[in-house]
Amino acid sequence: MGIRGLMSFVEDYSNEFFTDLKLRDTKIIIDGYSLFHRLCFSSNLELRYGGDYDSFANVVQKFFESLFACHICPYVVLDGGCDISDKKLTTLKDRAREKIQAAHSLSVGGGGNVCPLLIREVFIQVLIRLKVCFVQSFSEADRDIMTLANHWNCPVLSSDSDFCIFDLKSGFCPLNSFQWKNLNTVKNTQDYYIPAKCFSLDAFCHYFSNMNKTLLPLFAVLCGNDHVNLPIIETFISKARLPLSSKGRRYHRVLGLLNWLSHFDDPAEALENVLKYLPKKGREDVKEHLCSSMEEYQPSQVKLQDFFYYGTYVCTDALNLDLPEWVLAALAKGQLPPFISDALVLQRTFLHTQVENMQQPNAHRISQPIRQIIYGLLLNTSSHPEGISQNTAPSQPPAFNEVERINKNIKTSVVYAKQLLKNHSDLSKLTELPLAKRRMLLLEALKVKQVVLEAIPTLLKLPIAVTCYWLQSTEAKAKLHHLQALLLGMLMEPLHAIINCPGEEDPRAAGAKVLYEALQRVKAPMQPGARLDLDTAHVFCQWQCCLQMGLYLNQLLSTPLPEPDLTQ
Repeated sequence: MGIRGLMSFVEDYSNEFFTDLKLRDTKIIIDGYSLFHRLCFSSNLELRYGGDYDSFANVVQKFFESLFACHICPYVVLDGGCDISDKKLTTLKDRAREKIQAAHSLSVGGGGNVCPLLIREVFIQVLIRLKVCFVQSFSEADRDIMTLANHWNCPVLSSDSDFCIFDLKSGFCPLNSFQWKNLNTVKNTQDYYIPAKCFSLDAFCHYFSNMNKTLLPLFAVLCGNDHVNLPIIETFISKARLPLSSKGRRYHRVLGLLNWLSHFDDPAEALENVLKYLPKKGREDVKEHLCSSMEEYQPSQVKLQDFFYYGTYVCTDALNLDLPEWVLAALAKGQLPPFISDALVLQRTFLHTQVENMQQPNAHRISQPIRQIIYGLLLNTSSHPEGISQNTAPSQPPAFNEVERINKNIKTSVVYAKQLLKNHSDLSKLTELPLAKRRMLLLEALKVKQVVLEAIPTLLKLPIAVTCYWLQSTEAKAKLHHLQALLLGMLMEPLHAIINCPGEEDPRAAGAKVLYEALQRVKAPMQPGARLDLDTAHVFCQWQCCLQMGLYLNQLLSTPLPEPDLTQ
């Protein structure tokens, strides 16, 4: 995320580039992606068993309760799908490979950070429960966040070093110095504040000979960010003889580039001097690429404040794709995941690796038939996004690319959408289908009859339907004890409800408490270095893949079954 080496560099100059803040009585714009990753990886959660979602939900709740105690009003902005230009594809593939290596390390008793599969969905459920305002951008959210923060003149909370480049009126607070667990009291009052550090762009530019801040987007693209990875830039770096540093290659590049750029008045002059070091042939192409990448640091045309005032916002990129209005509205509200917009706009999806058995086919294979139905529903429409190829000969169904794990690397596999009857599944009219029809589409995809679910508690209908699908699959080697363990896990939510029932005590409360506490004890953390039972882990990863795609199909069909409470 962001500019390579910049965050550690500015933290080394903490006294020069940061001011101390006592944060209270303010709006704050939160980079949702950064926050849930930070809380997931810094809260001592067990990452090897594919979830620990209840503990994660508790951490998220405590975080926002700290903000509320200081009268800080949070607005969370989530990333949407990949940019339609697909300029980050190489970066996304590199990250997918890194996640596979981290997942493998965790699976054999080593260290590593891999987000559990449904962490974003759990995060959103906690936001809804706490009534925290949130919105999902159509694609990457950074520019939308900057524009909203400047509109409201409030700080941004993130871990992304791109926010050191954006010209933010009220600054950028890095998450790793945001002391939300350490509330302080304002002197002689009962009011609380959160101690935080705020990055000062003015102080940063002042340190480098009062550098013109408009040079910083050029610095970002030369230094190397998620959008730019041109080998030709290495030619410039080696020929420009940047000032040396003893602190390593990345540090040397950051410091050297900043000192070099500080000698120029504006980006145009600096860019011409960069091009002088490059071969004449191809200079114009490089210039065009660098200029378009620098645009990523300009304000967005999207006004997210409209969403918080009126419940909707206009995104020109999205409108140009001619997508159904209900799809755009559901994406903005986080009621459809980025997976859906990637499938719809790019006909390509990433299947995220879990801590699974790397010797087996990846766990997502089991849910491929559900994804094929999702793809079929998405492309069953009278119009297709402009400029998006159908990738197909007339005789075959539309093809989708899935970036998936194969052994310990990634592979792009071609998967064909399931062709559905046009009369009942046109995407633009999908929400108009009767509830019974939508439920039937979902249950047919999950290979379960409605009668099976009639006696099941409402919030468990979807997980049980998914479990029926999982048990019928030849991919999963599920045994009776795996099923029993899952069912016991599903009891946590109803047990919690019985124990915490308001009003008169439920006669079942005593027994429910005993079982709830016994199940909590089962969650004793695994010893560091201990190896997983990989075959068992893989079976449960397969179940979670089925649950993920079951959830997404349920959301696409406007929830004919209630969403399960993933936080329990």
